[in-house]
Amino acid sequence: MISDTLLRAARRTFFAGATAFVVGMIAVPSFVTPTIASDGPPSVADLAERLLGAVVNISTSQTVKGTEGPGAVPMPQLPEGSPFQDFFDDFFKNRGGDKGGGGQKVQSLGSGFVIDAEQGIVVTNNHVIADADDIEVNFSDGVTLKATLVGTDTKTDVAVLKVDPKGHKLTAVKFGDSTKMRVGDWVMAIGNPFGLGGTVTVGIISARNRDINSGPYDDFIQTDAAINRGNSGGPLFNSNGEVIGINTAIISPSGGSIGIGFSIPSQLAAGVVDQLRQFGETRRGWLGVRIQPVTDDIAESLGMATAKGALVAGVIKGGPVDNGSVQAGDVIIKFDGKDIHEMRDLPRVVAESPVGKAVDVVIVRKGVEQTVKVTLGRLEDGEKLASGENGNTDQDKGDKGAPVSTASVLGMTVGELNDQTRQKFGIAADVSGVVITDVAKDSAAAERGIQPGEVITEIAQESVGTPKDVMDRIGALKEQGRKNALLMLASKTGELRFVTIRMD
Repeated sequence: MISDTLLRAARRTFFAGATAFVVGMIAVPSFVTPTIASDGPPSVADLAERLLGAVVNISTSQTVKGTEGPGAVPMPQLPEGSPFQDFFDDFFKNRGGDKGGGGQKVQSLGSGFVIDAEQGIVVTNNHVIADADDIEVNFSDGVTLKATLVGTDTKTDVAVLKVDPKGHKLTAVKFGDSTKMRVGDWVMAIGNPFGLGGTVTVGIISARNRDINSGPYDDFIQTDAAINRGNSGGPLFNSNGEVIGINTAIISPSGGSIGIGFSIPSQLAAGVVDQLRQFGETRRGWLGVRIQPVTDDIAESLGMATAKGALVAGVIKGGPVDNGSVQAGDVIIKFDGKDIHEMRDLPRVVAESPVGKAVDVVIVRKGVEQTVKVTLGRLEDGEKLASGENGNTDQDKGDKGAPVSTASVLGMTVGELNDQTRQKFGIAADVSGVVITDVAKDSAAAERGIQPGEVITEIAQESVGTPKDVMDRIGALKEQGRKNALLMLASKTGELRFVTIRMD
């Protein structure tokens, strides 16, 4: 009788060899029973057949003048009377290389989908149609219609087009609820990769809430369904045939699919599409604050048990919370009933809120949790304010106490902010606090990237106005047993940020 140990060893050898064969030949040997088919979805042929008509190819063309075209070569400067002048004139003018000549046609392809058959509304990515002179929508049966641009949103990379619904019988699909999708759910992508129309690929949701640093509202669905160039703007369907994502980006060293694709979730895209259809532009909610992450050090300095929420680094003058309802140093942990787990959650939930809505905002101020009521402004109006706003908030100058011209604390040399130091470091007149004149190399302050010319406006949420204030405040924190000091720093122009410095 064969022992259990030998039998197990034999099994390991047998299946190891079978696995090697599968990898090498990309096929399943006859003696291995495949399990993927039984775990996967049934045939998606009926679903694909129903949806293919709603997915379109987006073709654009753009006239690029002069040397702006890809690979264009500028006309060389030749000596006056050169025998080659006529030759180069003809060559470059015909190619559009001469600024005085015509232009060069640049074409691109992408995907899209119809969401309203009666109105002829088509959704795609903004980058698919950006700067296009002409946009055409090509349907799966070969019909081509001219499209007009309804509106675009660069922040989410969404665009809405319109075609004449009388020119072709349209098939539409509707948005589903992306919030109900779970990692592991089956999805289907339809698009036009590399110009190959009507291509269907199937995969699963690999991850959710991905931030790929493409915009302020990154919340992508990651999928392993094959997405390639030309799929941009196409739909990602759930098993019910509802659009739960707009395929937008891939990670690929080669340019082809390696199983890492990203889709804009329908929860975000649907609201943008509705606004573009209604107004031709977006109208997002706006809180009027500058924020930064809450690190473990900052949480400890503020007396918070865990690092969560968004730290308010500054309040924009003229914004919705410039009335003092929210202040620099507050930590926003909940907005309109939605938890703010990390900094990037706040801009998204605020932007999705209606302009003019009164919302409850839960903040932590000096270790105490409280709720304030805020009426939202409009982001697009706020951006105009913010562009000319230095982000500085009015700060109390504090008690002057006994005069101290300079002091050395935490690896920094600090001094009074007067006309002389303002001129030396180019500090704006409306910045108040204590100026940092020097930072010791390899000090805790240097590790945090603190630079001479920055101004300390607060320490542990208490205003400072003199070097003595700084020394007294640091001394008080050490007496309290604090390990870190939370500093609010202002740049030369007044931009605020928070840093924590070790005091050991």
